[in-house]
Amino acid sequence: MSKIGKINISIPDKVKVVMSGSILNIEGPMGKKSLNIDLDIFNLDIKDGKVISIVPKKIDQNIKKLWGMNRSLINNAVIGSSTGYEKILELVGVGYRASIKGSQLNLQLGYSHDINFDVPEGIKITVEKQTTLKISGSDKQLVGLVTSKLKTLRKIEPYKGKGIREKGQYILKKEGKKK
Repeated sequence: MSKIGKINISIPDKVKVVMSGSILNIEGPMGKKSLNIDLDIFNLDIKDGKVISIVPKKIDQNIKKLWGMNRSLINNAVIGSSTGYEKILELVGVGYRASIKGSQLNLQLGYSHDINFDVPEGIKITVEKQTTLKISGSDKQLVGLVTSKLKTLRKIEPYKGKGIREKGQYILKKEGKKK
């Protein structure tokens, strides 16, 4: 038995879940998401629009892994369409700052040039302070992808800790040269 897969998914009041063929459509106040579920392997049951349960037709080692993964994907889509996901990035360094210009994020990260990052559709980036970015959206995977792309623009330097980091991220600092 999959520990994650056997947990039922509760659906909030604002979210509407409809199964059409093998496609599960999830719609809520934050956005829409469509998931393709393999009905040859799994039985998907929506009880009164309140609870979703996913059960495999036969159980073996590979299907146990797929069971937990599919349950997590459905749960992430339900949470994303109801409340959404957000990550907060901090720019640490002298002269590091960010600003929004139209649909582009303008970053000054200590290079000789500014970096313009195109914001993908479905993602909302707000600059709270010049050194704090809030990335939000309904798709957990896309929010994480945008966050990781932004973090690679200026990786954290291990001696002073300068760079782009997530809020609350622990940085292991190295000791500098000694006389």
